[in-house]
Formats: sequence, C-alpha cells, structure tokens
Amino acid sequence: MAHLNRFLQFLDESPSPFHAVATAARWLEAAGYDRLDLADRHDALLAGDRRYVIRGGSIFAFRVGERSPIEAGFRLIAAHTDSPNLRLKPRPLVRNHGYVRLGVEPYGGVLLATWTDRDLGLAGQVTLRHGQGVRQELVRIHRPLCRVPNLAIHLNRGVNDDGLKLNAQTMLPAVFALESSPAGDPLRGLLAAELGCAPDDILTWDIGLYDLTSAALGGLNNEFLYSARLDNLASCHAGLEALLEAHQDGLPESTAVLALFDHEEIGSQTSRGANGRAIEAILLRILGESASHADLTRSLERSFLVSADMSHAVHPAHADKSEAEHMPRLNAGPVIKQNTNWRYSTEGDGAASFALACERAGVSFQWYVHRSDLACGSTVGPMLAARLGCRSVDVGNPMLSMHSAREMCGALDQDAMIAALSEVLRS
Repeated sequence: MAHLNRFLQFLDESPSPFHAVATAARWLEAAGYDRLDLADRHDALLAGDRRYVIRGGSIFAFRVGERSPIEAGFRLIAAHTDSPNLRLKPRPLVRNHGYVRLGVEPYGGVLLATWTDRDLGLAGQVTLRHGQGVRQELVRIHRPLCRVPNLAIHLNRGVNDDGLKLNAQTMLPAVFALESSPAGDPLRGLLAAELGCAPDDILTWDIGLYDLTSAALGGLNNEFLYSARLDNLASCHAGLEALLEAHQDGLPESTAVLALFDHEEIGSQTSRGANGRAIEAILLRILGESASHADLTRSLERSFLVSADMSHAVHPAHADKSEAEHMPRLNAGPVIKQNTNWRYSTEGDGAASFALACERAGVSFQWYVHRSDLACGSTVGPMLAARLGCRSVDVGNPMLSMHSAREMCGALDQDAMIAALSEVLRS
C-alpha cells in the first residue's frame, strides 16, 4: 500500500479531466519531465529524455529508451481521464417556481440515480477573452453549490418497487439558488469572481458537477477504497506511477509512453480522443521530424500496448450477472479482460506478456469475460490496437458501483497494478 496516499491525493485533486491532466503534469515536472509543444520545431530527442504533451483533457508522457524505437519499439500504457458525470449546458439557467437551477447534460453512461441528494461542486475549464484571442483557466468551486433533490416518498409511493427513474431534461437540473438572488446571471458572476475577471470576459466553459466527498478508505480493516471517478482515474494513477518508477534502476531499451485520453466515455471520436491522430503525432515526434510512416510501422511491429481501464468485480448481491468461471474479486490482483468480439483488445500473445509481467512483479492476476448473453462494454484498447497495429492487452483493477457518482475498489489492488505496469515498461 505504498502508493495509497498519493492515490487518494490524485483522486481528490482531479475533479475533471482538465484537473487530472494538471495534476499529472505537476507530478511529471517534479520528476524532471519537460513540456513539449508539437507545433514547435525541436532538436532530436536523446536516450533518457523525458517530455510530456497536453491536449485539453488528454496528456501524453514519454521517456526515450536506450535504443531507437525502430529497433526496440514502444511500451505503451493507455487509460482515460474522463468519467461519467453531469455537464453544464452553454445556457444552463432554468428559472421556475422561485428557484434557479442549472441545466445539465449527462456525459457518458451515468447512473443518474446516484447523483441525487448529494452536495455538488463545479469543476472544469473556462475559456476567457484575452486581447484579440482567448485563454483557458481551470476552475474548481469546492463547496456545496448544487443539489439534485429527490422527490419525497409521500409523492412517489412506488419508487422502492419501481426504481428511481429520472428524466434527464426535466428532473436533473440542479438547484443552485433562489430567484431572490441579485439580478443578472448568478453563474457567470460566480465564475467571474473565482477567476478574477469581468463576467463579459467569460466566453465558453466545459464544466461539470462533482461530488464533494473526499476519497477514503473503508471497510472493517480498511480493505476498500471509496471515491468518485475511480473509472478511470485509478488506471491513470497506476500508469503515471509506473512511468515514474520504471526507470529508477536504469534506462530500458524500449521507449515508455503513457497516453491518458479524454472522451473515452463518449466514444473517443474527437481531436484528443483515442480514435484521433493524437497518439500517432506523439509517436512520430519521438521518432524525429524526419521520421516516416514506414519508420513508425517498423517501431510498432516491436511494440506492446496495455490498455488499462477498470474491470467489473463480482457483485455479492448479483453474482448471476457474472460469467461463472470469470468472477474477479477485490484485492486479488489485476484483471486481464478478454472478449472474442473485440470489445477488448486482448489476444493470446498480449495476455501472455502481461501475465509474465505480473509473474516478474510477484503479483497474481485474474481473468474477466463478460456473460455471453449480455452486451459487453469497451475501452480505448480495440481502437488503438487497430489504429497502431501493435500487440496489445486490456487490463484493469476490479471494482463495484462502476459509473456511479461514488465507486469502490480494493485498497490493495493499486500497488499490484503499478508493479505489473512497471514491469511492462521495463521489459
């Protein structure tokens, strides 16, 4: 549990993808990584060079190996910074019946009922007027600003039998203020006060609601970890720690690459998503400005991709939803995820490579296969494997309450995943 405090810190400091990127960048810079701008011309990278690139809510970091990637390949870890939540609309104010509410749009596959009756803050990125152009600023208002109140059971007698059903358009707008508040736009005024700018300087925003409860250990023996956004900040943290630790005992031959993508929960078909050009641009930049796509192809033939995204654990009250021979348990080690319809990128050689990494790290691993009569979710793994054409595996730590406003995992599994990923980057 050596990394546990840093894990809790990473979760609490990352209420939005933009904040997760900022947190990762601070940790990378503290370890000697320098920011790289792909728009600039640069000298050739040398063995041991450490760089990172930011694209909005995505961040890519790498350390150049002892040998050229054309000869030794890349060792890639991919995860995603975004989590299902409620995002503010461009014109969010809903005024009725004496209340001011904030209109929201569900982002990704949200378990909507879990967002009710919670103390919610606001976090994300705001774009401001800056001379004749624009600039972006992070904003995080960590106090109970908003609430999605449940309807009393006296007015909804069947809720315990029928389940809580929420209309996203009419029932999710979060209570923010009373109409008796000062005239004008209270949200724009609040953001301006936080950012120290005039309300009219705020042009656009990418802001979501987030639960204010801190990440915490729980269970009788602190064997569990409870937090928002475990899917998939847990994998982001594991990949980041693995990158920082993998080279402590010397520089491996292969170049290590960490790719933390935004927009996985909505399909990744964006400029900074896993199905865009961002990853290829990073790999070509590592190879050098004169590198060709033939050079990239040769490098990828010698490469290995680990797609790290959280896995389903067997649920004690719903074990029938799991495949009988593939029931991952909390605190029993990383999970290799396989699906023959390619919802995960795992093939035999990729799974074998990760299994050997676990063996070298001294950690056990588990298998996950979705029930054959249920639709399976997916990860960035299949699209990256298809785009890059390299050997790959999909893995993740087991968890419960996936896509809830508050999730849970095993407190011991994070160290095991970090150890396994570190071995992948060393190999």
